[in-house]
Amino acid sequence: MAPSEYLSAALLIIGGLFFLAGTLGLLRFPDVYTRLHALTKADNVGLGLIVTGLALQAASWTIAIKLLLIWLLVLLAGASVAHLVASSALRKGIRVWKR
Repeated sequence: MAPSEYLSAALLIIGGLFFLAGTLGLLRFPDVYTRLHALTKADNVGLGLIVTGLALQAASWTIAIKLLLIWLLVLLAGASVAHLVASSALRKGIRVWKR
């Protein structure tokens, strides 16, 4: 195996661990705001790592650029949806969790 394949595999595994951490945050955190934060941040970083790992294995630069474009669109969509969910929760009077 080439060193780039080891790096690609490591990035894919670490990206998967970030997805797992985001899912655990979604299940374990106490309120909608902290859950939203954990899910969007961890999933965006996880997807970035997975896209980077896949781009290392891509057959051409066009495929790597398409993967990067997909990641950027997911970042934009994730931020937009997180903002909509948080503002809706605020309008409904859902308070931030405090100890």
